[in-house]
Amino acid sequence: MNIKNSFHPYAIITIVFWSLAYVLTRLTLQYFTAFSLGFLRYFIASCTLMIVAVLLKMKLPSKEDFLWFVSAGGAGFFFYMIAFNQGQAVVTAATASVVIATVPVITALWARFLFHEELTLFQWIALPVEFFGVTVLTMMNSTFSVNMGLFWLLLAALALSIYNLLQRKLTRKYTALQTSTFSIFCGTLMLSAFAPTSIHEISLAPPVQCFYLAILSICCSSIAYCTWSKAFSKAKQTSQVSNYMFVTPFLTSLLGFLLAGEIPDRATLVGGGIILIGVLIFNFGEKLFIKIR
Repeated sequence: MNIKNSFHPYAIITIVFWSLAYVLTRLTLQYFTAFSLGFLRYFIASCTLMIVAVLLKMKLPSKEDFLWFVSAGGAGFFFYMIAFNQGQAVVTAATASVVIATVPVITALWARFLFHEELTLFQWIALPVEFFGVTVLTMMNSTFSVNMGLFWLLLAALALSIYNLLQRKLTRKYTALQTSTFSIFCGTLMLSAFAPTSIHEISLAPPVQCFYLAILSICCSSIAYCTWSKAFSKAKQTSQVSNYMFVTPFLTSLLGFLLAGEIPDRATLVGGGIILIGVLIFNFGEKLFIKIR
Protein backbone atom coordinates (compact mmCIF):
# COMPACT_ATOMS: atom_id res chain seq x y z
CA MET A 1 0.00 0.00 0.00
CA ASN A 2 1.40 3.39 -1.05
CA ILE A 3 0.96 5.54 2.07
CA LYS A 4 1.44 8.77 0.14
CA ASN A 5 -1.56 8.12 -2.11
CA SER A 6 -3.62 6.22 0.47
CA PHE A 7 -6.83 7.48 2.08
CA HIS A 8 -6.34 5.29 5.18
CA PRO A 9 -4.07 7.65 7.22
CA TYR A 10 -6.45 10.58 6.69
CA ALA A 11 -9.53 8.55 7.61
CA ILE A 12 -7.78 7.20 10.72
CA ILE A 13 -6.77 10.70 11.88
CA THR A 14 -10.38 11.85 11.50
CA ILE A 15 -11.84 8.90 13.38
CA VAL A 16 -9.36 9.35 16.26
CA PHE A 17 -10.31 13.01 16.63
CA TRP A 18 -14.04 12.30 16.27
CA SER A 19 -13.79 9.59 18.91
CA LEU A 20 -11.99 12.06 21.18
CA ALA A 21 -14.82 14.51 20.49
CA TYR A 22 -17.36 12.18 22.12
CA VAL A 23 -15.30 12.14 25.33
CA LEU A 24 -14.69 15.89 25.37
CA THR A 25 -18.31 16.61 24.49
CA ARG A 26 -19.47 14.70 27.57
CA LEU A 27 -17.17 16.88 29.66
CA THR A 28 -18.12 20.22 28.08
CA LEU A 29 -21.85 19.55 28.23
CA GLN A 30 -21.54 19.90 32.00
CA TYR A 31 -21.28 23.66 31.42
CA PHE A 32 -22.68 24.32 27.92
CA THR A 33 -26.05 23.51 26.40
CA ALA A 34 -25.89 21.28 23.32
CA PHE A 35 -26.84 24.04 20.89
CA SER A 36 -24.42 26.57 22.37
CA LEU A 37 -21.63 24.02 22.26
CA GLY A 38 -22.39 23.34 18.60
CA PHE A 39 -22.18 27.02 17.65
CA LEU A 40 -19.05 27.74 19.73
CA ARG A 41 -17.26 24.67 18.41
CA TYR A 42 -17.78 25.57 14.77
CA PHE A 43 -17.38 29.31 15.27
CA ILE A 44 -13.87 28.77 16.65
CA ALA A 45 -13.23 26.23 13.87
CA SER A 46 -14.36 28.80 11.30
CA CYS A 47 -12.07 31.46 12.77
CA THR A 48 -9.14 29.02 12.62
CA LEU A 49 -9.88 28.08 9.02
CA MET A 50 -10.40 31.73 8.11
CA ILE A 51 -6.80 32.48 9.16
CA VAL A 52 -5.57 29.54 7.11
CA ALA A 53 -7.65 30.62 4.11
CA VAL A 54 -6.23 34.16 4.22
CA LEU A 55 -2.62 32.98 4.62
CA LEU A 56 -2.97 30.53 1.71
CA LYS A 57 -4.99 33.03 -0.37
CA MET A 58 -7.66 30.38 -0.81
CA LYS A 59 -9.89 30.90 -3.84
CA LEU A 60 -13.62 31.23 -3.32
CA PRO A 61 -15.85 28.52 -4.83
CA SER A 62 -17.54 29.24 -8.14
CA LYS A 63 -21.10 30.57 -8.13
CA GLU A 64 -22.53 27.37 -9.60
CA ASP A 65 -21.14 25.37 -6.66
CA PHE A 66 -22.26 27.75 -3.92
CA LEU A 67 -25.48 25.84 -3.23
CA TRP A 68 -23.52 22.59 -2.94
CA PHE A 69 -21.44 24.10 -0.12
CA VAL A 70 -24.56 25.47 1.56
CA SER A 71 -26.09 21.99 1.33
CA ALA A 72 -22.96 20.39 2.83
CA GLY A 73 -22.91 22.91 5.68
CA GLY A 74 -26.60 22.47 6.34
CA ALA A 75 -26.50 18.67 6.28
CA GLY A 76 -23.21 18.06 8.10
CA PHE A 77 -23.21 20.80 10.71
CA PHE A 78 -26.66 22.30 11.18
CA PHE A 79 -29.33 19.63 10.59
CA TYR A 80 -27.16 16.78 11.87
CA MET A 81 -26.39 18.55 15.14
CA ILE A 82 -30.00 19.55 15.80
CA ALA A 83 -31.43 16.11 14.95
CA PHE A 84 -28.76 14.28 16.96
CA ASN A 85 -29.28 16.45 20.04
CA GLN A 86 -33.05 16.09 19.83
CA GLY A 87 -32.70 12.32 19.64
CA GLN A 88 -30.15 12.09 22.42
CA ALA A 89 -32.57 13.90 24.74
CA VAL A 90 -35.08 11.05 24.76
CA VAL A 91 -33.27 7.78 23.95
CA THR A 92 -30.49 5.79 25.56
CA ALA A 93 -26.87 6.20 24.53
CA ALA A 94 -26.93 2.59 23.30
CA THR A 95 -29.80 3.33 20.93
CA ALA A 96 -28.08 6.46 19.62
CA SER A 97 -24.83 4.59 18.96
CA VAL A 98 -26.60 1.84 17.02
CA VAL A 99 -28.62 4.25 14.87
CA ILE A 100 -25.66 6.50 14.01
CA ALA A 101 -23.67 3.36 13.16
CA THR A 102 -25.99 2.94 10.17
CA VAL A 103 -24.31 5.94 8.48
CA PRO A 104 -21.69 3.86 6.57
CA VAL A 105 -24.43 1.51 5.34
CA ILE A 106 -26.68 4.37 4.22
CA THR A 107 -23.72 6.11 2.58
CA ALA A 108 -22.74 2.95 0.70
CA LEU A 109 -26.29 2.46 -0.60
CA TRP A 110 -26.59 6.11 -1.68
CA ALA A 111 -23.18 5.94 -3.39
CA ARG A 112 -24.29 2.80 -5.21
CA PHE A 113 -27.40 4.57 -6.46
CA LEU A 114 -25.97 8.06 -7.21
CA PHE A 115 -22.35 7.38 -8.18
CA HIS A 116 -22.80 3.78 -9.38
CA GLU A 117 -20.08 2.61 -7.00
CA GLU A 118 -19.86 -1.17 -6.84
CA LEU A 119 -19.15 -3.00 -3.58
CA THR A 120 -17.28 -6.29 -3.64
CA LEU A 121 -18.67 -9.44 -2.05
CA PHE A 122 -16.27 -9.03 0.89
CA GLN A 123 -17.41 -5.43 1.43
CA TRP A 124 -21.07 -6.48 1.51
CA ILE A 125 -20.16 -9.20 4.03
CA ALA A 126 -18.18 -6.72 6.15
CA LEU A 127 -21.05 -4.22 6.56
CA PRO A 128 -23.37 -6.49 8.61
CA VAL A 129 -20.35 -7.86 10.53
CA GLU A 130 -19.35 -4.34 11.59
CA PHE A 131 -22.91 -3.33 12.43
CA PHE A 132 -23.29 -6.48 14.52
CA GLY A 133 -20.11 -5.51 16.38
CA VAL A 134 -21.53 -2.06 17.15
CA THR A 135 -24.76 -3.68 18.35
CA VAL A 136 -22.86 -6.02 20.68
CA LEU A 137 -20.70 -3.14 21.99
CA THR A 138 -23.64 -0.87 22.78
CA MET A 139 -26.39 -3.30 23.76
CA MET A 140 -24.77 -6.22 25.60
CA ASN A 141 -25.22 -4.32 28.86
CA SER A 142 -27.93 -1.90 27.73
CA THR A 143 -31.43 -1.72 26.32
CA PHE A 144 -32.77 -0.47 23.01
CA SER A 145 -35.43 2.23 23.32
CA VAL A 146 -37.96 3.05 20.62
CA ASN A 147 -39.72 6.43 20.64
CA MET A 148 -39.75 9.77 18.82
CA GLY A 149 -36.04 10.09 19.53
CA LEU A 150 -35.41 7.21 17.14
CA PHE A 151 -36.97 9.25 14.34
CA TRP A 152 -34.67 12.20 15.08
CA LEU A 153 -31.60 9.94 15.15
CA LEU A 154 -32.54 8.41 11.81
CA LEU A 155 -32.73 11.93 10.40
CA ALA A 156 -29.29 12.62 11.89
CA ALA A 157 -27.85 9.51 10.26
CA LEU A 158 -29.40 10.50 6.95
CA ALA A 159 -27.98 14.05 7.22
CA LEU A 160 -24.47 12.76 7.93
CA SER A 161 -24.71 10.33 5.01
CA ILE A 162 -25.71 13.18 2.70
CA TYR A 163 -22.75 15.21 3.97
CA ASN A 164 -20.40 12.32 3.13
CA LEU A 165 -21.77 12.15 -0.41
CA LEU A 166 -21.49 15.91 -0.89
CA GLN A 167 -17.87 15.82 0.29
CA ARG A 168 -17.19 13.12 -2.28
CA LYS A 169 -18.69 15.29 -5.01
CA LEU A 170 -16.97 18.55 -4.00
CA THR A 171 -13.50 17.02 -3.58
CA ARG A 172 -13.56 16.08 -7.24
CA LYS A 173 -13.28 19.80 -8.07
CA TYR A 174 -11.87 21.46 -4.94
CA THR A 175 -9.08 20.64 -2.53
CA ALA A 176 -9.92 18.93 0.75
CA LEU A 177 -9.09 22.14 2.62
CA GLN A 178 -11.38 24.23 0.42
CA THR A 179 -14.21 21.73 0.67
CA SER A 180 -14.19 21.44 4.45
CA THR A 181 -13.50 25.15 5.03
CA PHE A 182 -16.41 26.51 3.03
CA SER A 183 -18.77 23.77 4.26
CA ILE A 184 -17.96 24.68 7.87
CA PHE A 185 -18.38 28.39 7.09
CA CYS A 186 -21.90 27.75 5.77
CA GLY A 187 -22.83 25.52 8.69
CA THR A 188 -21.55 28.06 11.21
CA LEU A 189 -23.66 30.82 9.68
CA MET A 190 -26.74 28.64 10.19
CA LEU A 191 -25.72 27.82 13.77
CA SER A 192 -25.29 31.53 14.55
CA ALA A 193 -28.96 31.51 15.59
CA PHE A 194 -27.64 30.16 18.92
CA ALA A 195 -24.97 32.88 19.29
CA PRO A 196 -26.66 35.01 22.00
CA THR A 197 -26.99 32.12 24.46
CA SER A 198 -23.50 30.88 23.57
CA ILE A 199 -21.85 34.21 24.42
CA HIS A 200 -23.49 34.22 27.85
CA GLU A 201 -22.45 30.63 28.61
CA ILE A 202 -18.81 30.97 27.55
CA SER A 203 -18.42 34.08 29.69
CA LEU A 204 -19.18 31.94 32.76
CA ALA A 205 -17.24 28.80 31.77
CA PRO A 206 -14.10 27.84 33.74
CA PRO A 207 -10.72 27.82 31.89
CA VAL A 208 -10.53 24.03 31.63
CA GLN A 209 -13.84 23.98 29.75
CA CYS A 210 -12.53 26.60 27.34
CA PHE A 211 -9.48 24.37 26.80
CA TYR A 212 -11.72 21.38 25.98
CA LEU A 213 -13.72 23.61 23.63
CA ALA A 214 -10.52 24.68 21.85
CA ILE A 215 -9.50 21.05 21.29
CA LEU A 216 -12.99 20.24 20.01
CA SER A 217 -12.90 23.18 17.63
CA ILE A 218 -9.35 22.98 16.25
CA CYS A 219 -8.55 19.26 16.36
CA CYS A 220 -11.95 17.55 16.25
CA SER A 221 -13.47 20.01 13.76
CA SER A 222 -10.97 22.01 11.70
CA ILE A 223 -8.32 19.30 11.31
CA ALA A 224 -10.66 16.30 11.40
CA TYR A 225 -13.02 17.54 8.69
CA CYS A 226 -10.07 18.53 6.47
CA THR A 227 -8.53 15.06 6.74
CA TRP A 228 -11.99 13.51 6.17
CA SER A 229 -12.36 15.48 2.93
CA LYS A 230 -8.80 14.53 1.97
CA ALA A 231 -9.66 10.87 2.48
CA PHE A 232 -12.66 11.18 0.15
CA SER A 233 -10.48 12.86 -2.49
CA LYS A 234 -8.05 9.92 -2.47
CA ALA A 235 -10.45 6.98 -2.12
CA LYS A 236 -11.93 5.18 -5.11
CA GLN A 237 -15.20 4.57 -3.29
CA THR A 238 -17.20 6.72 -0.86
CA SER A 239 -17.89 3.66 1.29
CA GLN A 240 -14.17 2.99 1.75
CA VAL A 241 -13.92 6.17 3.83
CA SER A 242 -17.33 6.18 5.56
CA ASN A 243 -16.75 2.57 6.63
CA TYR A 244 -14.20 3.80 9.19
CA MET A 245 -17.07 5.32 11.18
CA PHE A 246 -17.82 1.83 12.49
CA VAL A 247 -14.63 2.08 14.58
CA THR A 248 -15.78 5.23 16.42
CA PRO A 249 -17.81 3.58 19.25
CA PHE A 250 -14.96 1.19 20.07
CA LEU A 251 -12.26 3.86 19.92
CA THR A 252 -14.41 6.19 22.02
CA SER A 253 -14.56 3.51 24.72
CA LEU A 254 -10.77 3.18 24.71
CA LEU A 255 -10.25 6.95 24.89
CA GLY A 256 -12.81 7.11 27.69
CA PHE A 257 -10.65 4.64 29.58
CA LEU A 258 -7.42 6.57 28.96
CA LEU A 259 -8.80 10.07 29.60
CA ALA A 260 -11.70 9.57 31.98
CA GLY A 261 -10.78 6.32 33.72
CA GLU A 262 -13.79 4.45 32.30
CA ILE A 263 -12.74 0.79 32.33
CA PRO A 264 -13.79 -1.09 29.15
CA ASP A 265 -16.19 -3.94 29.92
CA ARG A 266 -16.66 -7.27 28.15
CA ALA A 267 -19.10 -5.73 25.66
CA THR A 268 -16.45 -3.22 24.57
CA LEU A 269 -13.80 -5.86 24.06
CA VAL A 270 -16.05 -8.35 22.25
CA GLY A 271 -17.89 -5.76 20.16
CA GLY A 272 -14.70 -3.86 19.38
CA GLY A 273 -13.00 -7.05 18.23
CA ILE A 274 -15.88 -7.84 15.87
CA ILE A 275 -15.81 -4.28 14.47
CA LEU A 276 -12.08 -4.44 13.78
CA ILE A 277 -12.48 -7.81 12.04
CA GLY A 278 -15.19 -6.29 9.86
CA VAL A 279 -13.01 -3.28 8.98
CA LEU A 280 -10.17 -5.60 7.97
CA ILE A 281 -12.54 -7.66 5.82
CA PHE A 282 -13.93 -4.52 4.14
CA ASN A 283 -10.54 -3.03 3.28
CA PHE A 284 -8.29 -6.03 2.79
CA GLY A 285 -10.53 -9.13 2.54
CA GLU A 286 -10.42 -9.46 -1.23
CA LYS A 287 -6.65 -8.91 -1.41
CA LEU A 288 -6.00 -11.52 1.29
CA PHE A 289 -8.35 -13.97 -0.44
CA ILE A 290 -6.51 -13.57 -3.75
CA LYS A 291 -3.13 -14.09 -2.06
CA ILE A 292 -4.34 -17.21 -0.25
CA ARG A 293 -5.62 -18.65 -3.50
